[in-house]
Amino acid sequence: MTLAANDGVNGVALGVFIFFFLAVTVIGFMAARWRRAENEQSLDEWGLGGRSFGTWVTWFLLGGDLYTAYTFVAVPAAVYAAGAAGFFAVPYTILVYPLIFTFLPRLWSVSHKHGYVTTSDFVRGRFGSKGLSLAVAITGILATMPYIALQLVGIQAVLDVMGIGGSSNWFLKDLPLLIAFAVLAAYTYSSGLRAPALIAFVKDTLIYIVILVAIIYIPIKLGGFDDIFAAARHKFETPNAAGKPTGALVPGDAGQWTYATLALGSALALFMYPHSITATLSSRSRNVIRRNTTILPLYSLMLGLLALLGFMAIAAGVKVKNGQLAIPQLFEDMFPDWFAGVAFAAIGIGALVPAAIMSIAAANLFTRNIYKDFLKPDATPEQETKVSKLVSLLVKVGALVFVLTMDKTVAINFQLLGGIWILQTFPALVGGLFTRWFHRWALLAGWAVGMAYGTLAAYGVASPTQKHFGGSSKEIPGIGEIGYIGLTAFVLNVAVTVVLTVALRALKAPDGVDETSPEDYTADAGDPGVQTELPPATAGALH
Repeated sequence: MTLAANDGVNGVALGVFIFFFLAVTVIGFMAARWRRAENEQSLDEWGLGGRSFGTWVTWFLLGGDLYTAYTFVAVPAAVYAAGAAGFFAVPYTILVYPLIFTFLPRLWSVSHKHGYVTTSDFVRGRFGSKGLSLAVAITGILATMPYIALQLVGIQAVLDVMGIGGSSNWFLKDLPLLIAFAVLAAYTYSSGLRAPALIAFVKDTLIYIVILVAIIYIPIKLGGFDDIFAAARHKFETPNAAGKPTGALVPGDAGQWTYATLALGSALALFMYPHSITATLSSRSRNVIRRNTTILPLYSLMLGLLALLGFMAIAAGVKVKNGQLAIPQLFEDMFPDWFAGVAFAAIGIGALVPAAIMSIAAANLFTRNIYKDFLKPDATPEQETKVSKLVSLLVKVGALVFVLTMDKTVAINFQLLGGIWILQTFPALVGGLFTRWFHRWALLAGWAVGMAYGTLAAYGVASPTQKHFGGSSKEIPGIGEIGYIGLTAFVLNVAVTVVLTVALRALKAPDGVDETSPEDYTADAGDPGVQTELPPATAGALH
């Protein structure tokens, strides 16, 4: 059977979608009153939720932050298009949690001790370098912008499948997305990080329900997993126009380097993103972070089940021009209308939570590490909060313009480029958490080399629809295998950093001032000198 996209409006699904959207809108505005502090005019309160979230709030917030609407759409879409290669997201999320167990508690401790709000705050304090801090901030903002845009792409995919995106009038076609954007902007502005923290409970609950139902209900309708995998194998073994298989149930030898390097590079990059750190620093203790690294793998289990939906879409005969529509269309075709609405709401709300956190994280970077460091060093906590609120709106406007004016493939490829970029901040951030040996100038040079190589290499990658920035994999120099560009750039980054550090140490080049001390990296809330709530005079400011 061949099922095409629905041309009419699915009224029942739309009604359910609107119900949940209105519910989370109310929650978003009510969040401003949740755990309200006496002094709300600081980035600690607006941008980090008062650094007060416990284990479960942090778990839902990090889950809502990392497992986005685009994850819901793109991971099974990759499996639908290429087969097992799309499963790379599962091993990389398994790799990432032991990795972050080693450094996130240290970052939380030193940030809590010194009032750091962003990764750039830490880099500046550790290495005494505004230039290196600025490089990390700019990289974070650039990498985050297309990520926000992709959340809006996820909402658009749902609206298209429900039949709302079919109007020939551009305004009517995009009006639902504009409304969703306006609501998101309004409650983020008023409630800060508390809004996505509360909404994440609804979002993650809906996603778990939808995936558990889908993994049981859809195979029953399709005749079981044997038939599903048989249909997928048949599709992937069928040659395309070029006479080659369209995919594989198991990656071939030629794709194993790509698979492994992409998984490893993505694992190293995931918690370099500003929104990941923002959610982390909102926790009330380092033990909250440690506990979360042990229970977050539950999301990896969910991700593995989610990826299987790509095979189910093949077996269900879903045919779509845009692969991003495959899973929403599967839900439309296989579920009763009312539950399709629940599934669409899960994807839509799954876009709102990370988009809110990402815009807050990007705004905090601009405020603390560009506005305060270079434009207004004497900015008060109130001024910082006001600027961050305004910038969070501008970031969302930029993402909206990006989505409405550019091809969706461009948005996807720029997000891939953002992953290459953000990985280049790893040596300064994670390296700085464990050693002061790296020289600040060497770190800056290594970052520049990694950024330049990664950008130029990605520029030279073509795809069937683009001459440039068509993917994130290319031949690894000196090895000859196809691998993830970001990891190759990272290796060059580290090599340059190490060589130049040796040279600069030999030349006795001046170090910056390190304002941290060894005990800061193991401090916990309640320890002497560690404040759980910063006083108004210093809240949001570097000590």
